[in-house]
Amino acid sequence: MTMLPPPSAKKLGLVIDLDTCVGCHACAVACKEWNAGGIAGPLTDENPYGAEPAGVWFNRVHSYTLDALDEQPEMTLHFPRSCLHCETPACVSVCPTGASYKRVEDGIVLVDEDKCIGCKLCSWACPYGAREYSEVEGVMKKCTLCVDRIYNEHIPEESRQPACVQACPTRARHFGDLGDENSAVSKLVAERSGVALMPELGYAPVNRYLPPRARRAAPPPAATVAEDKLDTQQLPSLLRWLDRSLSR
Repeated sequence: MTMLPPPSAKKLGLVIDLDTCVGCHACAVACKEWNAGGIAGPLTDENPYGAEPAGVWFNRVHSYTLDALDEQPEMTLHFPRSCLHCETPACVSVCPTGASYKRVEDGIVLVDEDKCIGCKLCSWACPYGAREYSEVEGVMKKCTLCVDRIYNEHIPEESRQPACVQACPTRARHFGDLGDENSAVSKLVAERSGVALMPELGYAPVNRYLPPRARRAAPPPAATVAEDKLDTQQLPSLLRWLDRSLSR
């Protein structure tokens, strides 16, 4: 089994705002596009135009309807799901070949496909369903936080962030160092009471979710005022003709 490195001071990860995510799937598509040609590519698809398409997606978006509760009206919640780059990832510790590993320098969890034997132990161990198995290649794949992009000095500095973050039209996704309490993402988590996903399991996920803000029920419709019916026969002939023409 693979040994875990000591906790890293730098913890790169995502902060996802469930209040502003609209479920447009732009993050998933941008992720697929970038990583299909990156270090984790190709992201293969099987039977893409058939009745039961399947394939490798590092980022998936699920939508749920939440029932009304107290003063909170019924609402739709869009929940993006990807690797959480845990501090103590079970997917790494169960890997028999060392293919799954956690980087010491920034805490990113990756897969060395040259070492992967496709045994799927990591996918069974991950409680978040973040591992993707490529039937075509016979290896496991996962979110890399676009590691080949965030450190790429050949692209503008403002573009050195995960593809999903850059593509989000509502700015519901944020990227940064969650190990630095003074970073923009850490301040955002503190301000909005961001939460880790299933912390009771003990894997210490780095990514955080910002809960949706409370919604207020729509006020009852105001009483409508009865409108006086216009007697068109009292209008001048020109206006009567115009009324008939516009009413056709």
